[in-house]
Amino acid sequence: MGFGSFIRKQFIDILQWNEDTDGVLAWRHPMQDFEIQYGASLTVRESQMAVFVNEGQIADVFGPGMYKLTTQTLPVLTYLKNWDKLFESPFKSDVIFFSTRLQLGRRWGTTQPVTIRDSEFGMVRLRAFGVYSYLISDPAKFYREISGTRDVFTVDDLEQQLRNMVVAAMTTALGGSNVAFLDIAANQGLMSQKIAEALGPVFDRYGIKLDNFTVENVSLPEELQKALDTRISIGITGDLGKYTQYQTASSIPMAAQNEGGIAGIGAGLAAGAALGQTMAQGLVPGAGAAAAAAAGSAGADPVQRLQQLKDLLDKGLITIADYDSAKAEVLKKLTS
Repeated sequence: MGFGSFIRKQFIDILQWNEDTDGVLAWRHPMQDFEIQYGASLTVRESQMAVFVNEGQIADVFGPGMYKLTTQTLPVLTYLKNWDKLFESPFKSDVIFFSTRLQLGRRWGTTQPVTIRDSEFGMVRLRAFGVYSYLISDPAKFYREISGTRDVFTVDDLEQQLRNMVVAAMTTALGGSNVAFLDIAANQGLMSQKIAEALGPVFDRYGIKLDNFTVENVSLPEELQKALDTRISIGITGDLGKYTQYQTASSIPMAAQNEGGIAGIGAGLAAGAALGQTMAQGLVPGAGAAAAAAAGSAGADPVQRLQQLKDLLDKGLITIADYDSAKAEVLKKLTS
């Protein structure tokens, strides 16, 4: 290289990273056609670390502080070209800054339902989602395993690689928990802890520290959730007689708002009463048989039989339809 070309070379005297945008985990200082001046200043701020890379190999790692780049502050440079003779000349190296700030509120979720064996429902498919936070704890590992020589590496780039690890740990936790789906909500804290313990060593392998992991929700796919809602509704119904009364009472204000106003309430009450009587007949053992017995007693006085039918009707043991049918049978025998 001629003297004139050497003079025209551009030298870097200050190396620093201001982190102008959020979401950047690694940033390589622009080095094309530049050389670092001997004695240049390296500034590593709090929540940052810097890695020096020479000829593809990590030369040194710097924590927060201000450094003058000499053989005293970077002894490994003595092995670089010309530095073994302590020739104070510019040198070429890659400098990558890493953000060690805590990355909060990172979301995770299962893209497809996870099929597990549930102790109560049998085979079910579950979805889950939540949040986690992490930070870069070992920039050298992170550089070797994840970011490499990219100029910029962001949280979005990283999370594409983390997502599969998180979902795999989640699937293992759900499948091996032996906790029924209905009890998962009460055990989400413990599940979060177990998953965090499983993910910790995996993250550490890549120079990342998992700070927090939270399971916010575990749910069924829509079609299974509808089936569960139906089952819950049936369980809540309980006493069918009380349920019918509730339905009838609920229809009163609705009927008042409809066309016809209160006039529609009578029909609603009648329908509710008929439904209630039909349910009662089905729930009371022998109700229909009682009506048939009262109507078909061959040796009983017709007036006495009609009175028995009336008593059964008043006590709600038979429906009005049963009463009318049995009454017609008694009257038919009287006229035959």
